Amino acid sequence: MIPKMNVYKKRWGIDSDDSIKPGLEAVQEALVKMGSPEKQLQVIHITGTNGKGSTIAFMEAILKEHGLSTGVFSSPAIIDIHDQIRMNGEVITEEELDKSFQAMKEAGLSGLLTDFELLTVAAFTTFKRSAPDYVLLETGMGGLLDSTNVVIPLVSVITSIALDHTAFLGTTVAEVARHKGGIIKKGIPVVTGPLLEEEALKVVRTISNQQGSPLFMYGNQFCMKDAMFYGTEMFQLAGRKMKGYHQGVNAAVAIQALFSSGIRLNEEAVSRAVASTQLAHRFQEISPGVFMDGAHNPAAAKVLADTIRFEFPDEKVDFVVGMLKGKDIENTLNELIPVAASFTFLTFPHPQAATGEQLMKYCHHEEKKVTMAEGNTIILLTVDDKKKIVTGSLYLLSSLMDYSVD
Repeated sequence: MIPKMNVYKKRWGIDSDDSIKPGLEAVQEALVKMGSPEKQLQVIHITGTNGKGSTIAFMEAILKEHGLSTGVFSSPAIIDIHDQIRMNGEVITEEELDKSFQAMKEAGLSGLLTDFELLTVAAFTTFKRSAPDYVLLETGMGGLLDSTNVVIPLVSVITSIALDHTAFLGTTVAEVARHKGGIIKKGIPVVTGPLLEEEALKVVRTISNQQGSPLFMYGNQFCMKDAMFYGTEMFQLAGRKMKGYHQGVNAAVAIQALFSSGIRLNEEAVSRAVASTQLAHRFQEISPGVFMDGAHNPAAAKVLADTIRFEFPDEKVDFVVGMLKGKDIENTLNELIPVAASFTFLTFPHPQAATGEQLMKYCHHEEKKVTMAEGNTIILLTVDDKKKIVTGSLYLLSSLMDYSVD
């Protein structure tokens, strides 16, 4: 479900299916009816199990510092449909989205697409009209059969590969890698984060070789070390607002991806951008000692635990957790247990949310309890000077965004 999408569907009399139907044929036919807007854009295509949002945020900031305009299509919605389409960092306005839905209605798209396919077409239609210098296009799920995979990009970016969406992408890392690697196009450069799983590395290398696509892999062709970027060029960076080793990796992937797109970068502009970038819900301190982080699968939870060890050596933290059904809840929690003082599980208002009681059954930590989240009524205060990390579903985190501690 895409929040508030039904408002536009009803307003413009457009029907679409709210199920997930992987495949490209329907969206390709719809785009032809719209005049093939995706072919008129300079696109950087991004997939990955984790790290996509942060990598896009770094690229957005770097391009802005170079005086270049951007369009971003991302998933899932943090608040509602509007934040999935952004222009120059600003969420799409109701007026602009109305224009795109009106154009889709007039082109006869009603009844032809799923919700996500319809939103993908709306994004391309919007970007054609606003004509940004570059479009940063995030896959919704996987890559090979994702509705965004209709572009010939300047570069294909794979931030990470781990098990996720196993019902659609497969139950092995190699199967997931084949889907993620599906965004690799003939002769187009590929930039990846550190693909630690040998299975994933093998698949991506094979696809890149088959397509004749130059492969730039973190740790081989480029890296970040002690605030120095080593890649197509060497850049000394001033610092980074987003914490954790993994954010240094994401920043490096962003820089190399822009280089591989053929964009000329200025060292000082890149340094300013990396130093100022902050993405909501990425180890974001929302009040003294209270952080939000959207770790919603085991791989992301491992990164969060590593960040806690790096930022707060020898400390245990209190976790507040809310997650959606269908996620790998037990293994996600297992990654957090070594750095946990306690767990508080939330039942939060979302149709796909697991209850706090359901979550607690998967938790093998002695200190655990359940509470209820209604709007912003959770008291996000630290106890005994221990740090508190609110984590899990981005829908939970967005529901708490307006909370302020008195």
